[in-house]
Amino acid sequence: MKTILITGGSDGLGKAMATRLAPNHRVIILSPDEAKLREAAQAISCDYKVCDVRDYAQVEKTVGEVGAIDCLINNAGIWIEGRLEDNDPTYIHQVLEVNTLGVINFTRAVVPGMKQQTSGLIINVISQAGLHAKAERSVYTASKWAITGFTKAMQLELAPFGIGVTGLYPGMLKTQMFAKVGIKKDLDKALDTEEVAKTVEFMLSLDPRTTLPEVGLKSIDY
Repeated sequence: MKTILITGGSDGLGKAMATRLAPNHRVIILSPDEAKLREAAQAISCDYKVCDVRDYAQVEKTVGEVGAIDCLINNAGIWIEGRLEDNDPTYIHQVLEVNTLGVINFTRAVVPGMKQQTSGLIINVISQAGLHAKAERSVYTASKWAITGFTKAMQLELAPFGIGVTGLYPGMLKTQMFAKVGIKKDLDKALDTEEVAKTVEFMLSLDPRTTLPEVGLKSIDY
């Protein structure tokens, strides 16, 4: 049984992964929304911690409370699209804080413990937007390309300590990510979150030292 931390775990892909993994592991889902988080944790039968990935003090406190962590899944993310000049500067800042800084915050917080136990797996849910650019996706693409580079650098930095780092690059998913910001998308051909959850379950069955550095799951692009 592994101890698995999932950011953005109260709905969407995070909830699907937690549902898939909870029967065989100690799963802790994270979100800043306590009511939604509690409801999801009760439905899944897993633990939860209220935590905003943007706040490093909260992140460090949460990691300390959980104790030894075998796997961190950096899944929290929010959507933005449109012409750059039409994007609200405050929201741009929020997207970069959640999608980019949030991943760096949690990775920084779990690394000391994983080094001490000489094992661990960090899975960064990045998306196809971390590999391919599209017009009117500049801020979202920037937030994800940053994590693609961060992931590749951390693979090299942590490999000597027995810690695996994997970038997961799914295409469009059947989630509420777009609806949350008032954008309608045709999700008929999008990936089912359960398929991605199955992939993560397989990754967890491997030795972290030999886990694939990159896993792409292509549907239609965002």
